[in-house]
Amino acid sequence: MQIGHSHLVLDACCILNFSASGHFIEIIRSIPAQVVVTEVVRRKELITLQRLADEQNESAIQFETAISQGLILVVDFESAVEEEKFVNYVFELQDDGESATFAVAICRGWAIASDDKRAVSFFKREAPHLQILSTLEVVKYWSEQVNLTSTELRTVLTAIRIKGKYVPYRNHPLFSWWENLMQIN
Repeated sequence: MQIGHSHLVLDACCILNFSASGHFIEIIRSIPAQVVVTEVVRRKELITLQRLADEQNESAIQFETAISQGLILVVDFESAVEEEKFVNYVFELQDDGESATFAVAICRGWAIASDDKRAVSFFKREAPHLQILSTLEVVKYWSEQVNLTSTELRTVLTAIRIKGKYVPYRNHPLFSWWENLMQIN
């Protein structure tokens, strides 16, 4: 996985999926760009992570640890243009987190990671020159970097499926890869 941009802005869904994996910090560390979340997503997702079952509260701690260690940079709107795009995207997408993520990425020329099919389609129309990654692309890259066995990787993907409630859409470029791993006995 190559990232053709200096920064990768994570949408809320990817944060939840990486947290669900049980390997949040390791996955974030493997990304070959500065990882970013918007302040809107940070506020929203930290609350979501804290509300999960007791065993999941570790996710909120790891998210905050990644921020305090500089593995994740939290950014807010820096210009009226970013704020205007945010408002326009909220109208279109009906989601504050995705809208903030897209506004920052588009205005700053940064890559984005999201799993929301509708939002990704919108982003491709708005900024076809910017790279879009998904949970599966990042997890696959991380798993190759740390040489996970198929069994270990299946455990990670199962945790993402169950705890993150994530299943890739059928025409996702890595759907076959995911499906094959999930069927390993």
